Amino acid sequence: MIRLIITGAKGRMGQALVACAARNPALQVAAQLDLGGDLAAVIGQGDVVIDFTSHDATAGFAAICAQHKRPMVIGTTGHSAAEKSQIANFKSQIPIVLASNYSTGVNTLFWLTRRAAEILGTDFDLEVVEMHHRLKKDAPSGTATTLAEILAAVRKQQFSDVVRHGRKGIVGERTSAEIGMHALRGGDVVGDHTVIFAADGERLELAHKASSRETFAHGALRAAQWVVKQRPGLYDMQDVLGLK
Repeated sequence: MIRLIITGAKGRMGQALVACAARNPALQVAAQLDLGGDLAAVIGQGDVVIDFTSHDATAGFAAICAQHKRPMVIGTTGHSAAEKSQIANFKSQIPIVLASNYSTGVNTLFWLTRRAAEILGTDFDLEVVEMHHRLKKDAPSGTATTLAEILAAVRKQQFSDVVRHGRKGIVGERTSAEIGMHALRGGDVVGDHTVIFAADGERLELAHKASSRETFAHGALRAAQWVVKQRPGLYDMQDVLGLK
């Protein structure tokens, strides 16, 4: 049995993780913490830490995991480049799964987006649209950012140079290089993501819509079961699912 320590256990995703783990006989929730909790005091009780707190707290939890040689699954999003670098510094000490989305369906969308971009080439305009509940604090979502990063990578573009966050006023004609990014907020939407490939005479749309947070929770728990068997390194959900 794999013993889990869940940080961010009082949040929406934390509660989903606790509920899903309770139905999995291979897993046991050994400790639940929220922001301000003392991970060092309980880390000996668990085999792996799953973090769904906040982007600015994750690096501190990762340092404790590295000190105690505990694998980690990270579900926080909105990390700055500096925060990502801090987390990556621990990859030589422990195995870490860092993913913007733990849904199996979304990770299939990542794969399909890459293949579609490779097949369609540069004749299609690229747009990413996401919608989440009114309480989501960061925008665009980590998943939407990953989708746009995939598109930029296929076209060998620098993401920061080509991403275009919404449009307002007289912005001129759309350039063929830009990748549009649009964040919608409202209601209790768990997470909708659409990648649009638009050309003259045709349009291809790849979409994923989540109706339950348990979709993400099951994926994160799957990642936890996988990461405890890995060597130190920085992994993502594509590694967990064998899509690379």
